[in-house]
Amino acid sequence: MKSWTLRAAALLCIVCLAGCDRSSQMVPAEFHKDEELVVYCPHPLEFINPIVSEFEEQTGIKVEVCTGGTGELLNMVEDRKEPRCDIFWGGSLSTTMAKSELFEPYISKNESMIQEDYKNKEGNMTRFTDVPSLLMVNNNLAGDISIEGYEDLLKPELFGKIAMCDPATSSSAFEHLINMLYAMGGGEPEAGWDYVEAFCKNLDGKLLQSSSEVYQGVAEGRYTVGLTFEEGAAHYIASGYPVSVVYMKEGVISKPDVVCIIKGSGHMGSAEQFVDFVTGKDAQTVISESLGRRSVRTDVNEPEYLLDKQAIHIIYDEEGVVKENKMEWLRHFSEVFQSTLN
Repeated sequence: MKSWTLRAAALLCIVCLAGCDRSSQMVPAEFHKDEELVVYCPHPLEFINPIVSEFEEQTGIKVEVCTGGTGELLNMVEDRKEPRCDIFWGGSLSTTMAKSELFEPYISKNESMIQEDYKNKEGNMTRFTDVPSLLMVNNNLAGDISIEGYEDLLKPELFGKIAMCDPATSSSAFEHLINMLYAMGGGEPEAGWDYVEAFCKNLDGKLLQSSSEVYQGVAEGRYTVGLTFEEGAAHYIASGYPVSVVYMKEGVISKPDVVCIIKGSGHMGSAEQFVDFVTGKDAQTVISESLGRRSVRTDVNEPEYLLDKQAIHIIYDEEGVVKENKMEWLRHFSEVFQSTLN
């Protein structure tokens, strides 16, 4: 554990994956190319690298990682693009649930240690981490502008200065859309669309295409505030950027992301090892202590550097309603946003 933590800290300083790339980790000479495990992953690169490196180190299994937006990667799985995917690692439950038919049934050997709210009750969707939605603020640009929640994003001073990703391409952005509808609709998502319309007008026609553009844009001073997820902001805070996080006063939905085996994987044994590895206590402890995420395990503490979840105003969506309405909500959001361009 100690040596792994040190390696994780070192690897956080290195970004070595782009698009689809093979890891440079050495593997046994008898390991053949067709045994390589292919992982599609929308996580930030600084999060991916330490975990994949340690998995290769411990198992001798070589990993090829393809990065991109959650929507883009799910489409690649459906279209059976090359390299053929074995593991889909990342993407919020709300986004991946709609494509659950793509995933192979598998219950991790760690399932008994997973928190009750995050059990794999579907049989093919292992929860990986607990990811609250939040706002990321550039303190220098915000100045005296008070930003405590969604309502504040309608302020004229923030016109054109808000970073929001397209919820059709980013699972974190879709989570924010869900969060808006429930929080601003008083628990009734259909009542939240008036707020969404006003919010879209304040974007000034700017809708980003990847979740990384949101937290990078805020950290680097291109936007005053961004709608993102906890880990995306935590990395920049730890690195000394003039940014802070806001857990929306109207309510925060904290939704797990997943790690799933793709149906038809030609490397089931290796894929099962990967799922077990990333949900194991060692990996989840490093994720919590060093990588800015909350564990889904019962025996791993919350990160000390993140706000205690008990102090956050947590609200809940309805999984069945979200799954049933996902495509309609995305269509409606696109329609609302497009109307602001006219």
